[in-house]
Amino acid sequence: MSGTSQAIVQNRNVEEIRDRAARPSSTVSERKQELDRKQKRRSIRQTIIGTGFLGLVATGWVYPVVGYFIPLCMLLGIGIALFRGRTWCNWLCPRGSFADGLLKRVSSGKKIPEVFRSLPMRVGTLTFLMVMLGFQIVRLWPDVYAIGGFFVMLLTITTGVGILLALLVHHRTWCYICPIGTMSNWVGANRRPLKMEAENCVECKLCAKVCPMKLKPYELKDTERMSHGGDCLKCGLCGQACPYVALSFKG
Repeated sequence: MSGTSQAIVQNRNVEEIRDRAARPSSTVSERKQELDRKQKRRSIRQTIIGTGFLGLVATGWVYPVVGYFIPLCMLLGIGIALFRGRTWCNWLCPRGSFADGLLKRVSSGKKIPEVFRSLPMRVGTLTFLMVMLGFQIVRLWPDVYAIGGFFVMLLTITTGVGILLALLVHHRTWCYICPIGTMSNWVGANRRPLKMEAENCVECKLCAKVCPMKLKPYELKDTERMSHGGDCLKCGLCGQACPYVALSFKG
């Protein structure tokens, strides 16, 4: 194909995308309304669970056995990730719900620096917390209450770090270095992947605007994988926000 012919085809494709983006559609309006309803329902769930999370942490300082909630969450998060990817971190995770339901209201909402998404940062945080956890369990064994108390203290400290990161950067920053999130990313990276019908994408980038983890689903238009795809929470907001149904989950 000559250079002139290629230019004609490219211009035609651009014009088709522009026409499709500008075309009024009741379906687009209906999808917007459904997105609003979905976000509202999700916000209500997360606010309730997030508030309960704060109560749980406070209760743990009175009843240390509540601390065993941490290993339970770890098992559930990784177990679900084996089949459905990082779904646990969407709103089932109490701290994730706390982040979206409450911290989002006071967060600065800045772009999450790549250093928090980097492998060295994730591995370093995971290694540090796991080594410290293992050391304390051995030291305190077999005192069930003392071990539970340490879990509570660990949960309180990491939640404090998450709050600080939310105020300074973004409310979901902690989720990138959370040990449970990191392991869920690794074991569930290829589970229920997000797919795109590239011909439907008009590159409006609305999908990125609604993503809780600040991912960029529109990257799938030109590549088979989007950056940090293993951190997708499978919330479905990007697919609902897409005016032309270009995004969906497969598998």
